[in-house]
Amino acid sequence: MTMTENFAELDVRPILQNGGEPFQAIMSAVSALQPGQGLRLLAPFRPQPLYAVMDSRGFDHEVNEIEGGFEIRFVPRALPDVQLSQEADAPELWPDPVVELDLTDLPPPEPLVQILSEAESRQAGEVIFALLSREPLLLYPELAKRGHQWFGNFDEKGETYRIMIRLGKAS
Repeated sequence: MTMTENFAELDVRPILQNGGEPFQAIMSAVSALQPGQGLRLLAPFRPQPLYAVMDSRGFDHEVNEIEGGFEIRFVPRALPDVQLSQEADAPELWPDPVVELDLTDLPPPEPLVQILSEAESRQAGEVIFALLSREPLLLYPELAKRGHQWFGNFDEKGETYRIMIRLGKAS
């Protein structure tokens, strides 16, 4: 993997020529990206299934035909109107959530209690995703106190608050 502009570069053509499967190499390259950095992928064909995977990780793609194949640039999307904890580092690179909670029907303080309880049963580095009926203002200081990072925003309709919490080490 090499660096050009603000892109890491990965050429998977040799892997495919040798009969290998490049998916793990691609995901390793994505995991190694710095905040705001994109991935320039060189492939002998358009990797259509990869577009959805990268979209779910917060990347748009641009495809250019080049000699010997295609150049696909995966560009990180800016997160719209997102609330971030001060310590949040590159949420677009966080792993997928290990648990998803729909707490929209619960009255306060039940969502806070359930999220903190779930966090206690998980390992550092794991991510929890939760849907809430309002922005969890009282949850933020509790997460910070426990060393967790978070980011969240309202859905497109402004009705449901979505929060992802990356668990830190217990203090």
